[in-house]
Amino acid sequence: MPTLAGALGRSLGQTRARLSDALRRIVPSRKPDEETLEALEEALIAADVGPTTALRLVENLRQAPIDGESPRERLRVAMLETLERSETEDSGPPDRRPHVILLVGVNGSGKTTTAAKLGARFVAQGRSIIFGAADTFRAAAVEQLQVWGERLDAPVIAHQPGGDPAAVVYDTCEAGRSRGIDVVLIDTAGRLHTKDNLMAELAKIHRAAAKVIEGAPDEVWLVLDATTGQNGLRQAEEFLHHAGVTGLILAKLDGSARGGIALSIAETLDLPIRFVGTGEGIDNLAPFDAEAYVDGLLGEDQ
Repeated sequence: MPTLAGALGRSLGQTRARLSDALRRIVPSRKPDEETLEALEEALIAADVGPTTALRLVENLRQAPIDGESPRERLRVAMLETLERSETEDSGPPDRRPHVILLVGVNGSGKTTTAAKLGARFVAQGRSIIFGAADTFRAAAVEQLQVWGERLDAPVIAHQPGGDPAAVVYDTCEAGRSRGIDVVLIDTAGRLHTKDNLMAELAKIHRAAAKVIEGAPDEVWLVLDATTGQNGLRQAEEFLHHAGVTGLILAKLDGSARGGIALSIAETLDLPIRFVGTGEGIDNLAPFDAEAYVDGLLGEDQ
């Protein structure tokens, strides 16, 4: 199973080289000059860390005591402190049945594939699952989920194309409850975060789940395409406001040549990053690991 460190080691070479070059200009026993710090700030912004986060990280180096500590290590510690809230234990859902997880996101973010990967992960943990194909606007999404359901020997609840997504959610939760299923995984349609009517539909989906299972959905995970960079932050802000997002899944991080978006999200939003997509295979989903992520960005100390 690919690890987060391995996936990032392959994809973030350009970012690592640029950050390492900027850090090498900083002499541990001397106060860094402004030109060097500006180069580091530019490298961080180019890595999708975001201007606000980049400025704070550089300021941390500017104000740090000249004690001989490696600049890379100082930056690493500051990054880990930023990401502290985003690390989570991969303990799986609680014992209460069923545990309802709603996956949301924009078109093309990788929700359906992520649902399958999560399903495979829960099955490997010995938990029973059921899929809800609530992306009723895209027949291919339903078919894709049904294929994964067959491979994982997991039922898939689906309605006719163009049907009411909330009805699919209601029926999936009802089936999960009646069959004693551990985890209900609901794949919703991709929706632009700028379309208020589509975002409002998520509220209806929430109500449908809660009618069957008190307190459902237990989790609302936003699937973000890591290759979208800073636009992903705007998406996260809107979905947090409209959909009650409880955590993030960074899909396609292995395909991002920059990869700093997790730092920007952690700086701006009070949301944990639950998992990271490390490839296209069914097993290519890793729990977020802050140390592996930061080391993927910075590489080894020089």
